[in-house]
Amino acid sequence: MTYFRRPALALLLGAALPAAMALPASAASAAQVQVPSQGPVISLSVTEEVRSSPDAASFGTGVTTTAPTASAALRQNSQQMQALIKRIKALGVEDKDIQTSGISLNAQYDYPRDGERQFTGYQVSNMVTVTVRKIDRLGDMLDKIVAGGADNLNGPRFFIADDMAVKAEARARTIRSAQAQALAYAKAAGYSDIRLLSISEAVFNGGGEPQPPRPMAARLKAEDASAPVQPGEVGTSVTVAFDYEMVR
Repeated sequence: MTYFRRPALALLLGAALPAAMALPASAASAAQVQVPSQGPVISLSVTEEVRSSPDAASFGTGVTTTAPTASAALRQNSQQMQALIKRIKALGVEDKDIQTSGISLNAQYDYPRDGERQFTGYQVSNMVTVTVRKIDRLGDMLDKIVAGGADNLNGPRFFIADDMAVKAEARARTIRSAQAQALAYAKAAGYSDIRLLSISEAVFNGGGEPQPPRPMAARLKAEDASAPVQPGEVGTSVTVAFDYEMVR
């Protein structure tokens, strides 16, 4: 694992400031420890990131069909999508790891240079998000899914399925970093030591959940080569706010 440290975001000095500093509206307080303060207070926001190898990935896939009527387009799409989902399950993906992410129905038109637009039919697209627990098989799976009828792919997004251990390491590093920074500020201001007043972790919406995959490719053909996949590393970060009292 590789560790990255980001600098403190704020330093506030003042006598007898409140023990708990409010987090931004986008964050919620996950854990707080508070004690009363008498002296000037140092407020720090520290972010630590732990980089590690991912153990899971998600990607989007689906089929698009066009027909003269909406019902025909939907019927054809449903048949092809059922076959695609069956293919995905045959590759070892469980039901819980296949989730419909969007179904769309749109009228299609041609726009000649001269004249009015011409209606050509209806297009239906059905997409699912697939989670893969064995990422060493991802490239082969993508190839087989396209061969099985998929004409759209998005992703992949790599992540850690259970990130509790790496988050615990990131939290421990924020504490060590904050203590070192606060002590340096206190000594620079003529104080000899610090006393911890409060700890408040910022929790952002969806921080630990897989997000929609990024665009990767669209309308691939079955004869395309198997997609090379490089998982690399992913970062797991924690942001914690600290208040320290400066003491003589």
